[in-house]
Amino acid sequence: MSRRTRRKQGEEKTKHSNATTIRKKDLRHKIISLMSKSPAKTCNYKEIAAKLGINGVGNRKLIEQILREYTVSGKLTEVQRGKYKLKDKTAYIIGTVNLTTKGYAYIVSDKLEEDVLVTQRNLHRAFDGDLVSVYLYAKRDGMQLEGEVIEIIKRNTKKIVGKIEISRNFAFLRPLDRKVPYDIFIPENETKGAKNGDIVSVEITEWAPRAKSPTGIVFEVFGKPGENETEMHAILAQYDLPYSYPQKLIDEAEQISAEISKEEIKKRIDFRNITTFTIDPDDAKDFDDALSLVTLENGNYQVGVHIADVTHYVQPKTNIDKEAIERATSVYLVDRVVPMLPERLSNFICSLRPNEDKLTYSAIFEIREDAKVVDFNLAKTIINSDKRFTYNNAQEILDKGAGEFYEELNTLNILAKKIRKKRFTKGAVNFERTEIKFNLDDKGEPLGIFFKDSKDTNRLIEEFMLLANKYVAELIGKTKNGKKPKTFVYRVHDKPDSDKIAVFKKFIKRFGYNLATANRKETSQSLNNILREVKGKAEQNLVETIAIRTMAKAEYSIDNIGHYGLSFEYYSHFTSPIRRYPDMMVHRLLFDYLNGGKSRSEKKYIDLCKQSSKMEERASRAERDSIKYKQVEFMQDKIGEVFAGVISGVAEWGIYVEIIETKTEGLVPIRDMNDDYYVFDEKNFRIIGKRRKKIYQLGDKVEIEIIKANLVKKQLDFALVE
Repeated sequence: MSRRTRRKQGEEKTKHSNATTIRKKDLRHKIISLMSKSPAKTCNYKEIAAKLGINGVGNRKLIEQILREYTVSGKLTEVQRGKYKLKDKTAYIIGTVNLTTKGYAYIVSDKLEEDVLVTQRNLHRAFDGDLVSVYLYAKRDGMQLEGEVIEIIKRNTKKIVGKIEISRNFAFLRPLDRKVPYDIFIPENETKGAKNGDIVSVEITEWAPRAKSPTGIVFEVFGKPGENETEMHAILAQYDLPYSYPQKLIDEAEQISAEISKEEIKKRIDFRNITTFTIDPDDAKDFDDALSLVTLENGNYQVGVHIADVTHYVQPKTNIDKEAIERATSVYLVDRVVPMLPERLSNFICSLRPNEDKLTYSAIFEIREDAKVVDFNLAKTIINSDKRFTYNNAQEILDKGAGEFYEELNTLNILAKKIRKKRFTKGAVNFERTEIKFNLDDKGEPLGIFFKDSKDTNRLIEEFMLLANKYVAELIGKTKNGKKPKTFVYRVHDKPDSDKIAVFKKFIKRFGYNLATANRKETSQSLNNILREVKGKAEQNLVETIAIRTMAKAEYSIDNIGHYGLSFEYYSHFTSPIRRYPDMMVHRLLFDYLNGGKSRSEKKYIDLCKQSSKMEERASRAERDSIKYKQVEFMQDKIGEVFAGVISGVAEWGIYVEIIETKTEGLVPIRDMNDDYYVFDEKNFRIIGKRRKKIYQLGDKVEIEIIKANLVKKQLDFALVE
């Protein structure tokens, strides 16, 4: 062998030994990700190696092998010898990761009606909420569409909340959210003074290619678990919701004048001498709607639905408006409200407080005694509320048949009942949930749980708000001669999925209820009958909860598909601009269009609708978590006590039971059910004992003992009592 040949072999050997060995799994992902960025382009293994910066004979051979495997599986086409490209240019989509607590995810994309299933090993470090590019696998008959994340386009920027565990030279975050399947490594100097066991939020800074965990820094320390302020702030942070208002914007709001000029009053219809009042919860401070009543000479009634004219004070593109867009909604936790607008606006300037002149945007109806609307107008107005009622004291006046403004309250109540009856006759669904409320002490600790049912005064306000929302939507959406309506913000609710209806129908049969589903009207009427029958029974909360889950989610959209639950062809949100940004959008669009304005940008309002729907969902989840936390906190000193319950969920790891007395849910772990070996029957919502054939199924009444309360996880563990 010549010296030159030996030198060349030595160079190749050195080159091969210095190259980093890459796992086949990682290399497959890199190759498909690279080729998906230019799906029409052909390339060979050398070009791929160069673009990926991969050296070494072994690694290049591995690239060749993967390319051949992808060709056999149908992902790639060999255009000519050694030249490959993606077989289908449309074989990938961009969507948002929706992680499940089991580790796998569904990718939600506007381009597909069906969500794409991605297993945990094919997520390639994607987090919940990340915007990703996904390669779609060929769909098999009757199977869920599956895919693989090939690129993380945009990380979900929200902070991750959890409990910090501090070691000598580093720390780890154990996330509270079960949708985050990774612990987060925190360098020793990035703990921000947190102590072991504290609840903190962490911002991810990097995820090194070969690291098992992402690296992050502590962004904020909330404090010790189990303390009210710690837990409430942690809940808000977990959903990337604010828990305070920026001082800069508070100062900006302080500069807004509350004075109403004579020139402004001249532009408006004056309702200040007409009987007007508000009806709100006991603890409300942001009164954004009021009702007025006048009996007309023809015997009809003029009912004014007066809504706070927030957009008079909050102008587009101001800092306060931009902040309102980001928040999109006020957040209502058990012990606090995190407002969408600074308190000077929400609780003072815009709030329709009694005996103060207030600017309003009003839906003015002429209504016959039979509750038929014969005329409707929309106008900028000024009011002066005569009275601030709570739901309770207004109800007392109705119940007694006497008191301040009894005649007006009674007339409005009679009209509301007639309007309500017509609505249900047309197919509206009566989702009237029992609200869980808490008696709290000064520290926010729960002293008791009670339940709040809707009364006549609640329904009175509800019906007139629904009426106003319906009529303003019709004003823009209902056009003549098939003309395309102007861009508008609708509150839409799609019809329920037929498969979910079938599952619900099967579920309620075990309680002795039958759902008729021949047509839309029959389905809604039958559902209303069931919801009425279940009132006061042990299974009430369970049946109501499953019924709501059966329905599609309401959302904001510029594409009007109607509102299934309300049985309205046109519906919007107009009546709560202090606490909902969509209502502010609607106010601006209405005022603009009624003064001759041209149709607004669809793209702008599509984006605003998506933002509002997203933030509404986050706020709703945060509210539910705060309720769960308080329920567990209330029950933690009742360990060892026995309660009656209903099986509210069945899973392979155990059965969930809801305590009837407090509507608090806990888990009976299947591993602790030692009397038999239980098998999960997913199809029939039950577990079955192998030997004794004992069955525990959804809806069964059981007795449980409270074994453990975990405040951090907002979780109770139960044991069955035989």
